[in-house]
Amino acid sequence: MFVRNESFRSFLRSYPVVSGIVTLHLILFLWMFLFPSLGGNLIFILGVGHNLSIAQGELWRLVTPIFMHISPAHFLFNSFSLVLFGPALERLLGKWRFISIYILTGILANVATFYIGGLGYSPHLGASGAIFGLFGIYLYMVLYRKDLIDQDNSQVVITILVIGLIMTFVNARINVYAHIFGLISGAALAPIFLFKLRRYVPQYRHVFDEGEISFNPNRWKNRRFSAGTKKKVFWIIFVLLVILGVIFR
Repeated sequence: MFVRNESFRSFLRSYPVVSGIVTLHLILFLWMFLFPSLGGNLIFILGVGHNLSIAQGELWRLVTPIFMHISPAHFLFNSFSLVLFGPALERLLGKWRFISIYILTGILANVATFYIGGLGYSPHLGASGAIFGLFGIYLYMVLYRKDLIDQDNSQVVITILVIGLIMTFVNARINVYAHIFGLISGAALAPIFLFKLRRYVPQYRHVFDEGEISFNPNRWKNRRFSAGTKKKVFWIIFVLLVILGVIFR
């Protein structure tokens, strides 16, 4: 579910929403940091989450921070997290439901930051609230919709979630409200967005030769690499991202 083995072209074709969000991350990040005099500074000033400005009516700031990042490590960590954990849900939910719950949980995370953080809360931005919203959906699946996720992937979700929550409270620069309420929002909305979905829907395989996509409940048994190898690859990637995040704190 979480190990990506598609070609770049196939990934773009199969997961247009995830690809589009990451592309938007990249465009905004490069624009802000490489071309500040050509509108990059203005994008940052108008887009960053700022509670006092929101209170004065600039409600778009509840949305724009979801797609903006403050540093290379911040951008890479969130974008890679989306690439790892987003595709399975995009295929499970469909394009419109996926983008709807992604943006909605991100907005709710920023709303929580506004009301709990208060007018004096520091400016904030990043996709973390929306990404924790995706984890909220996974958490609901692990607890209440075991028909949609197998045991191995359930263990991965719980492990990554625990690590993510620990990091949330260890790093003083993290928006704790966005992480926690993004997670809560995802779990709360999951019953609505997962309604009537059936067993094995998220377990799929790609037929590259024919350019089609079909579903296969036994996809993990039919792959060339063993499950142990896949887990090792996944953990190596994740540990590297964590190290990168710590280095650039």
